[in-house]
Amino acid sequence: MKTDKDIVLKVQSGYKQEIAELVRRWHKPFCEKAYWIVKDADVAKDIAQESWTVIIDKIYQLEKPERFGSWALRIVCNNSMDWLNKTSRIRHHLNQLEKEQENVVVIDDKNDNTLIKFKLLDAIKKLPMHQQEVLRLFYTEDCSLKEVSKILNISVGTAKSRLFHSREKLKKLLKHYTYEN
Repeated sequence: MKTDKDIVLKVQSGYKQEIAELVRRWHKPFCEKAYWIVKDADVAKDIAQESWTVIIDKIYQLEKPERFGSWALRIVCNNSMDWLNKTSRIRHHLNQLEKEQENVVVIDDKNDNTLIKFKLLDAIKKLPMHQQEVLRLFYTEDCSLKEVSKILNISVGTAKSRLFHSREKLKKLLKHYTYEN
């Protein structure tokens, strides 16, 4: 059986098809390491995938091929930490927006939408933070799904999925509201 060192040396010699063997061996551990850090399976998969892009680009610069595993896991860890830092900044920004919204008093005598808006905001606050982020970027910031995926550093498919699931959860939460009143 070939070692990681043997495979890396072949890749560095121009046998790009050998990358598939590294992916087969290491993709699951990369996903697991990213999940251990970010605690979100979808995000972990995206981080692992993005890490492969970096690994493949930089594998030719790896001076100690026998250290491939630790070198590649460091890339996954760095990408995971970058995602956490970025998410933390976004959360801080969203919290600031929420505080600003809490201080705004809306008086609308012409229709009864004010109560509905407050219930909607309350329902949104009950969603997981990653779904709140997608909703706010998509609806309040008018970002496209492609822009949302770039801002949150996730795939377009993940952005679509989060938007879909957040809408479904909101429907359920708001259904309970209409039955209560």
